[in-house]
Amino acid sequence: MVEIELDGKKVEIAEGSMVMHAAEKAGTYIPHFCYHKKLTIAANCRMCLVDVEKAPKPMPACCTPVTQGMVVRTTSEKAITAQKSVMEFLLINHPLDCPICDQGGECQLQDLAVGYGASSSRYEEEKRVVLHKDVGPLISMEEMTRCIHCTRCVRFGQEIGGVMELGMINRGEHSEITTVAGDTIDSELSGNMIDLCPVGALTSKPFRYSARTWELSRRKSISPHDSTGANLVVQVKNHRVMRVLPFENEEVNECWIADRDRFSYEALSSPDRLERPMLKQGGEWREVDWQTALEYVANGLQDIDAEHGAASIGALVSPHSTLEELYLAGALVRGIGSGNIDHRLRHADFAPAAGVRWLGRSIASLSTLDSVLVVGSNLRKDHPLFAQRIRQAARKGAVVTAINAVQSDWAMPVAHAITVSAAEWLRTLAEVAQAVATARGLAAPVATGASSDTASAMAAALLGGEHKAILLGNAAAHHSQASQLLALANWIGEHTGASVGYLTEAANTVGAQWVGAQPDATGLHAGQMLGGGLKGVLLFNTEPQFDSAAGEGAAAALGSADMVVTLSPFKTNMAFSDVLLPIAPFTETSGSFVNAEGRLQSFHAVVRPLGETRPGWKVLRVLANLMGVAGIDFDSSQEVLAHITAAAGAASGVPAESLSNHCAAPVSDLTGAAGEAPCTAAIYQLDGLVRRAPSLQATRDGRAALAVEAQP
Repeated sequence: MVEIELDGKKVEIAEGSMVMHAAEKAGTYIPHFCYHKKLTIAANCRMCLVDVEKAPKPMPACCTPVTQGMVVRTTSEKAITAQKSVMEFLLINHPLDCPICDQGGECQLQDLAVGYGASSSRYEEEKRVVLHKDVGPLISMEEMTRCIHCTRCVRFGQEIGGVMELGMINRGEHSEITTVAGDTIDSELSGNMIDLCPVGALTSKPFRYSARTWELSRRKSISPHDSTGANLVVQVKNHRVMRVLPFENEEVNECWIADRDRFSYEALSSPDRLERPMLKQGGEWREVDWQTALEYVANGLQDIDAEHGAASIGALVSPHSTLEELYLAGALVRGIGSGNIDHRLRHADFAPAAGVRWLGRSIASLSTLDSVLVVGSNLRKDHPLFAQRIRQAARKGAVVTAINAVQSDWAMPVAHAITVSAAEWLRTLAEVAQAVATARGLAAPVATGASSDTASAMAAALLGGEHKAILLGNAAAHHSQASQLLALANWIGEHTGASVGYLTEAANTVGAQWVGAQPDATGLHAGQMLGGGLKGVLLFNTEPQFDSAAGEGAAAALGSADMVVTLSPFKTNMAFSDVLLPIAPFTETSGSFVNAEGRLQSFHAVVRPLGETRPGWKVLRVLANLMGVAGIDFDSSQEVLAHITAAAGAASGVPAESLSNHCAAPVSDLTGAAGEAPCTAAIYQLDGLVRRAPSLQATRDGRAALAVEAQP
């Protein structure tokens, strides 16, 4: 440690740190633009000049290393004069368009100009103008004249996003940030560049000119999309969501969010929103009141129960639903005597699990891995924030290896990759196990013959290092040999010291398992229910043609049921449903999600429900009351959660003893899995919200997925 004196205070800081780091530790603010704690140091704005004793001139705090006994003054006349001089230069070519700037009110340059800017400019020459760029549907670069060349956006692309989509061309006053070739910005994390820009050169295209920052209320929430559980700040005006930003949580999402977390709010104002209950009568849809709709559903399900038995009724629920909704859906179905409930809509292997499948380690620890093997995942698109953490590990030297059906660009160095059809994944993983067994002098769990050179290299990577992980992706979880893949991964993990875990698909995949949103020993699983095994069906927050392995075949199978009830925020499933009940999306209800590491995170509604929309947990509770199901008379989602956690004896998340990736399935068949490739969703097809966000669908990834769907 090194001790320095900062504005008269003694500060101890690690050797090699910069003055800026010492100031942060001491709680001393030094004005800056280019410096950001998550990015490398560029030292090109010079706003952080400070007075260092014995230095001949002011020094930039962001790139001046601390030395023992150093004396630094951040508010001396020398430092303030230097900072004011830099501000004068920064404002020479700035358009000074604060009244119309979309970033007005939350602009670093505007804020610092108040303290360090002059009341008038000595610059009388003509200001420069930088032409705007069209870089896609998410980021607006209409006012690049405002750019001060801090290069935060450039460094973010290189270091965090993994793709250098922006760069600086030309020199001097002709310098400008651009995509060079006129390309679009296509990173799945690109929206973070908007947050990083300190001057309003990069702004949100969907949000642009829709509200002023001081008009917005800020409310905390949790992302309902992938299994990161990203913490959000939802900004609201007149009971309408206007913008979504990251809420910093170092253990979960740091200070970043994926673009689908940021821009999916557009779907909340979609013309597809269902605002009132609807019944289909004589082939025509008509709106009815809640009492009529719920009594119709209750009577219909009771008639089916009386005629065909409770086992003919079931529920297909989305793992993007809240913990409380999933619990009550299970309680309702079991309360009427059925065991048919499942969230595993895209799965092909429904073998019972010994515990709750999870990540196998903390999310934060992904950044510190020395070696990782990813099986069956387009990591960058399926889990953008997990990929970002593994990318940071790779930058520090971690060995990343992959087994996949398609070779995708993960925007990180992948040391070893095997690209084979999904039917060959089990054999390929067995080759890795064989190589581990050979290196350890053990008997392999299954004979494969000689391992390939790449499989041997993967084994060597897992045998080296201290922090190692084997991560099974969405496609591996949905694979028809998922249990055997997990069993092999566990064997490899046991003999290499690597953790084994699932990346887990949705915001509440872990929570759905925890609260039992899957069938018991006598119940039908999702594959059987989607095959036409039910007479009465509850579809909770899901669109089976998009969200299940059955795909378009789900419509025919569900169309044969006597009654299909869809509970959704949107007008959907209308071809085969008999009732539509409007339930609230995550912004209009309270609830909880459990992310991939088993962390329980609760949130409140940020806006009031649209029209006659009601929280899903409340609809399920009332329906249970009408059907005579006892024991679920809860008055709030908080009461539901308290009941769940009290029964489990853990209030902060899934109890550690419940989390288990153990699998006793024997590995016997290496001939390949029969049937189609695993069912997975594209990045902007994951759930109903992202599917209805116009800006996300207009991105390159969005257009590519739509083009695939359009193919015959």
